[in-house]
Amino acid sequence: MKDITLGMPGNKLGFGLMRLPVREGGKAGEIDLEQVKKMVDHFMEKGFTYFDTAWMYCGFQSEPTVKEALVSRYPRESFTLATKLNAGFFDSLEDRDKIFNQQLEKTGAGYFDYYLLHGIDGGNYPKFEKFDCFNWLMEKKEQGLVRCPGFSFHGTAPVLDEILTKHPELEFVQLQINYLDWESQWVQSKACYEVAVKHDKPVIVMEPVKGGTLAKVPAEVEKLFREYAPESSPASWAVRFAASLENVFMVLSGMSSLTQMEDNLSYMERFQPLKGEELALVQKAEKLINGQIAIPCTGCSYCTDGCPQKIAIPQYFSLYNEDMRERLEEKGWTVNFSNYDHLTEEFGKAGDCIACGQCEGMCPQHLPIIQHLQDVAKHYGK
Repeated sequence: MKDITLGMPGNKLGFGLMRLPVREGGKAGEIDLEQVKKMVDHFMEKGFTYFDTAWMYCGFQSEPTVKEALVSRYPRESFTLATKLNAGFFDSLEDRDKIFNQQLEKTGAGYFDYYLLHGIDGGNYPKFEKFDCFNWLMEKKEQGLVRCPGFSFHGTAPVLDEILTKHPELEFVQLQINYLDWESQWVQSKACYEVAVKHDKPVIVMEPVKGGTLAKVPAEVEKLFREYAPESSPASWAVRFAASLENVFMVLSGMSSLTQMEDNLSYMERFQPLKGEELALVQKAEKLINGQIAIPCTGCSYCTDGCPQKIAIPQYFSLYNEDMRERLEEKGWTVNFSNYDHLTEEFGKAGDCIACGQCEGMCPQHLPIIQHLQDVAKHYGK
């Protein structure tokens, strides 16, 4: 694995600053600064030093909070800081520097230990190329403003392979990895991880608990875990799964309370990789959770042959099933909304269904496809 020791903390847990605590009754940007300071202090006291923020986190207030809670209170070399350039906020070469300079000002950091091109996928990758962001990032390293250049990724394994083949100069990649997404045909956690290993790139893990989904598992899954290790939280199994992967050097956790942090620190302070029997339990938990699907589609695609609207029925059902397992009342949005939009660029929307019935006549599962498409259209039309 590529040596990425420059500024690299010795512990595998990173403080994700996307879901910070807010003041009572407050909105996303109304951060409880005093609570964040306590969390930063506790994190640092335990020997953890990696902090991850981004331009638009917490209603654009995460980076200023970093300055108040961390940078202004600790020596600069005592912690490592990561932030990012998102494709949604620049439309010119000048915009890149404008954002970067504002990030330096907002954080007061002087330089960034890790800097990421943010959330690359098949849809926005051409924009990062168009505005020469990869060479731009390497220039920042040469100027001493970035120590380790990399990117976070939300696309498919072939696209990741293309990027790493074209840009071997990038030093790490940040991937969504958790045991629920490990075999997902959309997130492709395992496939993307294997591409990173192939290119000898260290991996940072985001969404190890899938936005809280794996912290609040179904009752039968929690019982499975508690019977084996009564003191271990459901979240601990998810974080340890990601941290046990050989090429993973950092696992980010978006901690929004001191209680969550204390739980994470309790098992990551003296981290132990999952043993064989523990991994078997995680695999069983994944099957139980993924077994709770809203639409029992097998993906045979018989329904799509002859569809006059060219609707990607199995793909839409797969996305919908994944979202129905999420706690959308808490998150409000998942990456599958973007995945759906990308698919509709090539295929008909779920709402384009004219109820001709051709699909239902072909379905070997005898599913009420027309009704399910209405459900999908309603969900992704929000």
